[in-house]
Amino acid sequence: MTALEIAVTSVAGALAARAGGANRVELCSALEVGGVTPSQGLVEGVLDEIGGVDADDGWQGVHVLVRPRPGGFDYSTEERLLLRREVETVLEAGADGVVIGALTPHGEPDLELVRELADAAAAYGATVTFHRAIDLSADPVAAIRALEGVVDRVLTSGGAPAAAAGAATIAEMVAVGGPDVLAGGGVTVDAISALAALGVEGVHLSAKRRVVTSGRVALGVADDGGHWVTDPDVVAAAAAALAGSA
Repeated sequence: MTALEIAVTSVAGALAARAGGANRVELCSALEVGGVTPSQGLVEGVLDEIGGVDADDGWQGVHVLVRPRPGGFDYSTEERLLLRREVETVLEAGADGVVIGALTPHGEPDLELVRELADAAAAYGATVTFHRAIDLSADPVAAIRALEGVVDRVLTSGGAPAAAAGAATIAEMVAVGGPDVLAGGGVTVDAISALAALGVEGVHLSAKRRVVTSGRVALGVADDGGHWVTDPDVVAAAAAALAGSA
């Protein structure tokens, strides 16, 4: 059965995702810039509520994004050290999986760093997802071949702005037969059935809506007085779409 993964940024969002029928969540902060590592307090709060794998109901737990900054995936020496520290920190907290990714200056998966982080996760019994850095690689199909035996799954839009537009490449990536393929990036409920039909392991979306607090004073150019929340109706609709495609 195709899994449903929801990207969430809060305890309330994580609870809504599981209650709505998600099989796992990707926990992060700052989805508006593609996501970065969430705070330790947030990680612990979500794990307290919904952490742990429950095979009986198909629950695959909390998978934490580890990304030290937005804007590219070629990391400096200092950032590589931070990645290692953050992976260890979320694993110590009990994360069921980590979501990581890094590229070389030539646009290929940074296998040395990724393998090191994946080995750390394996020591805790956690799974590893290589995130949409693969969509900025020189060749996503070649990249997933290189990641065989290193990570458990790859989150991808097939190199396109949205997964529906990258369906042909996603199908090629599935055919490689290496890491599982998780289709994500601009996914709408209407696109889910077609993406599931590609043979992907799962479908990933944020299922979010914007909430603006009336009368709030904006604190800067990036603050319009609002924030994103997980919409339980969208989660439920996504789960229904997957169930209908089975």
